[in-house]
Amino acid sequence: MPLIDTPATTLNYRFDGPAEGPVVMLAHSLAADLSMWDPQIAPLTSAGYRVLRYDHRGHGHSAVPPGPYTMADLTDDAVGLMDALNLPKVHFCGLSMGGMVGQMLGARHGERLHSLVLCSTAAHMPARDIWEERIRTVREQGMAAVAPGTLERWFTPAGRERLPETVRKIRKIIENSPAEGFSACCAALRDMDLRDILFDIDRPTLILVGEQDQGTPVAAARFIHERIPVSRLVVIAEAAHLQNIEQAETFNRTLREFFTEPA
Repeated sequence: MPLIDTPATTLNYRFDGPAEGPVVMLAHSLAADLSMWDPQIAPLTSAGYRVLRYDHRGHGHSAVPPGPYTMADLTDDAVGLMDALNLPKVHFCGLSMGGMVGQMLGARHGERLHSLVLCSTAAHMPARDIWEERIRTVREQGMAAVAPGTLERWFTPAGRERLPETVRKIRKIIENSPAEGFSACCAALRDMDLRDILFDIDRPTLILVGEQDQGTPVAAARFIHERIPVSRLVVIAEAAHLQNIEQAETFNRTLREFFTEPA
């Protein structure tokens, strides 16, 4: 996969789909990489979209600058990637940490977006001590120490039983994530507060949340929905955090329908 320099770092990215198609830009969660979006590629590209995926700084094959990072850093990376690839406008879809980037992108760079999809995300993460503990744990014990708890939050018990190979793949991605990049992004989530900027988002926005999401629950999605006037909230049944994987068919159908709706 190619690497590209942005003003602040070097990012790994990948294009799929027709070169002339409208671009859908996908931003993954903490402790994941761009392969998290594999279930979305065929449905989107077959519908004529050009799909751009990338690894956040500190993740996958992107560079790992010294931390801590901020949500503004991660958002600037997304804009920098769009600039480097000469993309004036995209449909942006982010999940979890990617959705936090999406919120700031929509508020500060709305002119760069056709539409915005915010999945399994929140505008504020109040439990600061949880992030401090995760940073300490990975620095002392490595990423394998946080993998079991992460998978429990990311999939429902039924999903873990139904998709064992997928869960094993995701576990490997978590364990292979750079500890420094994970810790630096944990600091960004720990310090993030996007609540006051939500009112500035004026792009058509779809908010998706898994019915059983523990980390970014339905209440967090509803909070965002109530503050973005041009938004729609969809709760996906029988899904936890990685709704795009656990209920891929419903997720993909909802995404395609949203992109084809009149602005």
